[in-house]
Amino acid sequence: MDESRGAVEISALQGKSGLAGFLVAQRWPDNVHEWGEFLLMAVKIAAVPGLLGCSTVFRVKEEVPDADVPGVVGMVIAEGPVVGPRHAPPHPDGTTPPGLVVLHPPGTVSVREIPDDVASGCVLLPGIPYLGLDHQAAWARSDRLGALSEMHTNGHVDPEGDVDTAVLAMFLAA
Repeated sequence: MDESRGAVEISALQGKSGLAGFLVAQRWPDNVHEWGEFLLMAVKIAAVPGLLGCSTVFRVKEEVPDADVPGVVGMVIAEGPVVGPRHAPPHPDGTTPPGLVVLHPPGTVSVREIPDDVASGCVLLPGIPYLGLDHQAAWARSDRLGALSEMHTNGHVDPEGDVDTAVLAMFLAA
Protein backbone atom coordinates (compact mmCIF):
# COMPACT_ATOMS: atom_id res chain seq x y z
CA MET A 1 0.00 0.00 0.00
CA ASP A 2 1.14 3.59 -0.49
CA GLU A 3 3.57 4.03 2.40
CA SER A 4 4.12 7.74 1.64
CA ARG A 5 0.60 8.46 2.92
CA GLY A 6 0.87 6.01 5.78
CA ALA A 7 -0.24 2.42 5.91
CA VAL A 8 -3.77 1.14 5.56
CA GLU A 9 -4.19 -1.06 8.61
CA ILE A 10 -6.51 -4.05 8.43
CA SER A 11 -7.72 -6.23 11.31
CA ALA A 12 -9.89 -9.31 10.83
CA LEU A 13 -13.02 -9.58 12.97
CA GLN A 14 -14.13 -12.98 14.16
CA GLY A 15 -17.79 -13.52 14.99
CA LYS A 16 -19.74 -16.43 16.45
CA SER A 17 -19.78 -18.29 13.15
CA GLY A 18 -16.35 -17.32 11.79
CA LEU A 19 -15.06 -14.34 9.82
CA ALA A 20 -17.34 -11.35 10.49
CA GLY A 21 -15.38 -8.75 8.56
CA PHE A 22 -12.45 -6.37 8.79
CA LEU A 23 -11.69 -3.09 10.55
CA VAL A 24 -9.91 -0.54 8.37
CA ALA A 25 -7.69 1.93 10.23
CA GLN A 26 -5.59 5.04 9.49
CA ARG A 27 -6.98 5.53 5.94
CA TRP A 28 -8.99 3.86 3.20
CA PRO A 29 -7.21 2.30 0.22
CA ASP A 30 -6.79 5.05 -2.40
CA ASN A 31 -7.10 3.07 -5.60
CA VAL A 32 -7.96 -0.31 -7.09
CA HIS A 33 -4.38 -1.55 -6.61
CA GLU A 34 -4.51 -0.86 -2.87
CA TRP A 35 -7.93 -2.52 -2.72
CA GLY A 36 -6.29 -5.49 -4.46
CA GLU A 37 -3.72 -5.65 -1.67
CA PHE A 38 -6.54 -5.58 0.89
CA LEU A 39 -8.26 -8.37 -1.06
CA LEU A 40 -5.11 -10.46 -1.09
CA MET A 41 -4.96 -10.30 2.71
CA ALA A 42 -8.68 -11.10 2.97
CA VAL A 43 -8.36 -14.12 0.64
CA LYS A 44 -5.43 -15.44 2.68
CA ILE A 45 -7.64 -15.26 5.78
CA ALA A 46 -10.52 -16.93 3.91
CA ALA A 47 -8.13 -19.78 3.06
CA VAL A 48 -7.73 -20.66 6.76
CA PRO A 49 -9.90 -23.74 7.39
CA GLY A 50 -12.98 -23.00 9.48
CA LEU A 51 -12.94 -19.18 9.30
CA LEU A 52 -15.36 -18.85 6.38
CA GLY A 53 -17.93 -21.57 5.78
CA CYS A 54 -19.26 -20.51 2.39
CA SER A 55 -18.95 -17.88 -0.33
CA THR A 56 -19.79 -14.63 1.45
CA VAL A 57 -20.53 -11.04 0.42
CA PHE A 58 -18.89 -8.25 2.43
CA ARG A 59 -19.96 -4.60 2.31
CA VAL A 60 -17.65 -1.58 2.63
CA LYS A 61 -19.05 0.67 5.38
CA GLU A 62 -17.55 4.09 5.90
CA GLU A 63 -19.19 4.46 9.30
CA VAL A 64 -16.93 4.07 12.30
CA PRO A 65 -18.07 1.36 14.71
CA ASP A 66 -19.36 2.30 18.17
CA ALA A 67 -16.31 0.76 19.82
CA ASP A 68 -13.60 3.23 20.80
CA VAL A 69 -10.81 1.94 18.56
CA PRO A 70 -8.17 4.55 17.69
CA GLY A 71 -7.62 5.29 14.02
CA VAL A 72 -10.54 3.23 12.65
CA VAL A 73 -12.03 4.77 9.49
CA GLY A 74 -14.59 2.08 8.71
CA MET A 75 -15.32 -1.59 8.19
CA VAL A 76 -15.72 -4.23 5.54
CA ILE A 77 -18.49 -6.27 7.13
CA ALA A 78 -19.97 -9.67 6.24
CA GLU A 79 -23.53 -9.36 4.93
CA GLY A 80 -24.16 -13.06 4.35
CA PRO A 81 -23.80 -15.93 1.93
CA VAL A 82 -23.96 -15.31 -1.81
CA VAL A 83 -26.82 -17.82 -2.22
CA GLY A 84 -29.22 -19.76 -0.05
CA PRO A 85 -32.06 -18.98 2.33
CA ARG A 86 -29.90 -16.62 4.42
CA HIS A 87 -28.23 -14.87 1.45
CA ALA A 88 -26.92 -11.35 1.79
CA PRO A 89 -29.49 -8.58 1.33
CA PRO A 90 -28.60 -6.19 -1.52
CA HIS A 91 -28.80 -2.94 0.50
CA PRO A 92 -29.64 -3.64 4.13
CA ASP A 93 -29.59 0.04 5.11
CA GLY A 94 -30.98 1.43 1.85
CA THR A 95 -27.71 2.94 0.57
CA THR A 96 -25.38 1.87 -2.20
CA PRO A 97 -22.02 0.85 -0.70
CA PRO A 98 -18.74 2.32 -1.97
CA GLY A 99 -17.52 -1.24 -2.52
CA LEU A 100 -18.44 -4.90 -2.24
CA VAL A 101 -16.24 -7.94 -1.70
CA VAL A 102 -16.96 -11.61 -2.22
CA LEU A 103 -14.74 -14.24 -0.60
CA HIS A 104 -14.78 -17.93 -1.47
CA PRO A 105 -13.13 -20.35 1.00
CA PRO A 106 -11.37 -23.41 -0.44
CA GLY A 107 -13.66 -26.00 -1.99
CA THR A 108 -16.69 -23.73 -2.49
CA VAL A 109 -16.28 -22.42 -6.03
CA SER A 110 -17.46 -24.73 -8.77
CA VAL A 111 -18.36 -22.07 -11.35
CA ARG A 112 -14.77 -21.44 -12.40
CA GLU A 113 -11.93 -23.88 -12.77
CA ILE A 114 -10.39 -23.32 -9.34
CA PRO A 115 -8.71 -26.18 -7.47
CA ASP A 116 -10.43 -27.33 -4.26
CA ASP A 117 -7.56 -26.15 -2.06
CA VAL A 118 -7.67 -22.53 -3.28
CA ALA A 119 -9.54 -19.58 -1.75
CA SER A 120 -10.48 -16.70 -4.02
CA GLY A 121 -12.15 -13.34 -3.94
CA CYS A 122 -13.13 -10.21 -5.78
CA VAL A 123 -13.61 -6.58 -4.79
CA LEU A 124 -15.86 -4.38 -6.93
CA LEU A 125 -15.66 -0.61 -6.63
CA PRO A 126 -18.71 0.78 -8.41
CA GLY A 127 -18.33 3.66 -10.77
CA ILE A 128 -20.88 5.95 -12.33
CA PRO A 129 -20.65 4.87 -15.98
CA TYR A 130 -22.93 7.60 -17.34
CA LEU A 131 -20.48 10.16 -15.91
CA GLY A 132 -17.47 8.36 -17.39
CA LEU A 133 -16.37 6.79 -14.11
CA ASP A 134 -15.82 3.11 -14.79
CA HIS A 135 -16.31 0.24 -12.37
CA GLN A 136 -13.02 -1.07 -10.96
CA ALA A 137 -12.23 -4.52 -9.60
CA ALA A 138 -9.50 -6.72 -8.21
CA TRP A 139 -9.26 -10.51 -8.00
CA ALA A 140 -7.04 -12.75 -5.89
CA ARG A 141 -6.46 -16.44 -5.18
CA SER A 142 -4.52 -18.10 -2.38
CA ASP A 143 -3.92 -21.70 -1.34
CA ARG A 144 -4.56 -22.98 2.20
CA LEU A 145 -1.00 -22.06 3.22
CA GLY A 146 -1.49 -18.44 2.15
CA ALA A 147 0.66 -18.64 -0.98
CA LEU A 148 -0.54 -16.26 -3.68
CA SER A 149 -1.47 -18.03 -6.88
CA GLU A 150 -3.04 -15.07 -8.71
CA MET A 151 -3.81 -11.36 -8.25
CA HIS A 152 -4.86 -8.78 -10.79
CA THR A 153 -6.72 -5.48 -10.95
CA ASN A 154 -8.66 -3.70 -13.65
CA GLY A 155 -9.76 -0.09 -13.79
CA HIS A 156 -12.29 -0.53 -16.60
CA VAL A 157 -14.55 -3.44 -15.66
CA ASP A 158 -17.56 -4.74 -17.51
CA PRO A 159 -19.40 -6.47 -14.64
CA GLU A 160 -20.82 -9.06 -17.03
CA GLY A 161 -17.29 -10.24 -17.94
CA ASP A 162 -16.70 -12.22 -14.73
CA VAL A 163 -18.96 -14.28 -12.47
CA ASP A 164 -17.89 -12.53 -9.27
CA THR A 165 -18.23 -9.00 -10.65
CA ALA A 166 -21.62 -9.93 -12.15
CA VAL A 167 -22.91 -11.15 -8.77
CA LEU A 168 -21.59 -8.08 -6.98
CA ALA A 169 -23.07 -5.79 -9.65
CA MET A 170 -26.46 -7.47 -9.12
CA PHE A 171 -26.22 -6.64 -5.40
CA LEU A 172 -25.44 -3.02 -6.33
CA ALA A 173 -28.29 -2.79 -8.83
CA ALA A 174 -30.94 -4.40 -6.60
